Amino acid sequence: METDRAGWDDRLAAAVPGDRGRVRVVTVEGRSGSGKSTVAERLRAALAARGTAVAVLPMDDLYPGWHGLAQAPELLVEWVLEPLARGSAARWRRYDWARGRFSREEYSLPGPVAAGGVLVVEGCGSGARVVRPHVDLSVWVDAPDAVRAQRLDARGDAGLYAPFRRVWADQEAVFYAAERPREHAGAVVGNTRGTDLTTPRP
Repeated sequence: METDRAGWDDRLAAAVPGDRGRVRVVTVEGRSGSGKSTVAERLRAALAARGTAVAVLPMDDLYPGWHGLAQAPELLVEWVLEPLARGSAARWRRYDWARGRFSREEYSLPGPVAAGGVLVVEGCGSGARVVRPHVDLSVWVDAPDAVRAQRLDARGDAGLYAPFRRVWADQEAVFYAAERPREHAGAVVGNTRGTDLTTPRP
């Protein structure tokens, strides 16, 4: 079922489970260039407008380098999701892409989010099988290959990304064939009109 494009973010925010006395986790998964960051930010804004404490954690922070897609879901679970499930504080380190290593500084959720808000995890790998038991709502972002290619070409860091584009695409292909996150998504945001986002399909 489709709704008006202007309201898809509100509908998606309404699909996030209500207060459960713990941090609720939403994942936004999809191939490179599909529009995951845009969907995550629009969802964050829609939840904030409803008075929900919300934070976004990009998977970019957790990939251990350009060959690290397969390892990142395990780090997400170990550093963030399992501690939250135990009622403990989530603490993680961000990967420093310039230095090629994780930073020494630890990061944690803002207090209001840790007290029972919503954590939106955005990026390839967030829909992995090992992540799913900890997730309240999983979102898949869809876009045609041509649209994704145009977006990747237009990225501000396209020059930095270009040498690794095939390496990353190959990892995505292996990951999605094995993990099949789209089939397990609770909602699908179809990005089929260039930069326009159509609606979630529950």
